[in-house]
Amino acid sequence: MFSAFEIIGPPMVGPSSSHTAGACRLGLLARALLDEEPRWANLALHGSFAATGVGHATDRALAAGVLGFPPDDERLKDALKLAVEQNVPIEIEAVDLGETVHPNSVRIQLRGDRNAVTMIGSSIGGGAVIATEIDGYPADVRGQLETLVLWHSDTPGFLARVVSVCACVELNIASVRTSRRERGEQALTTLEVDGRFADDVLSVLRRGQGVKRLAHLTTLPGF
Repeated sequence: MFSAFEIIGPPMVGPSSSHTAGACRLGLLARALLDEEPRWANLALHGSFAATGVGHATDRALAAGVLGFPPDDERLKDALKLAVEQNVPIEIEAVDLGETVHPNSVRIQLRGDRNAVTMIGSSIGGGAVIATEIDGYPADVRGQLETLVLWHSDTPGFLARVVSVCACVELNIASVRTSRRERGEQALTTLEVDGRFADDVLSVLRRGQGVKRLAHLTTLPGF
């Protein structure tokens, strides 16, 4: 059974929930992962995003999300021009991310004054999105729940400490996923919760042993 959201799509500046609203949300996800104002962006469009992206305003929608505009913001249609005015260079190219990647996909690279991030994400219908890769680590981030993304050392007890902090403030964990390249090296953990992370809790987690960086993703507009 489909929800009304999946049938009619989210509130947005048109024309397409997948190519416009979903694209904007992907830009917003990448911006949240960067955790600061972007100073440079590269948008690598794959599949149907590349084929019809300009006609469906996918390029402008992605840029709007990178700049922090929600899908229903009238500034979306002028996002590329506004990026120039804000001195944020946005490069756009067509790429082939492989046969296994969803056709409505993009690789977003962002740089700020302190951080940089590379995200591969897909718009999967009705404005819904998923980030499938973050800085080379497999991921499953959809922006429908409050989410933490932690870049950290792969050490015994790390996840237990994070879960303990959540338990202390009675945050119910909806999902948790850790990806690593090599045992004992660097890893990436994503954690979704029912509820909200208070600023003092985020501060404790940022200072946690082994944490290299933390990004706090609030629920995307429309969810």
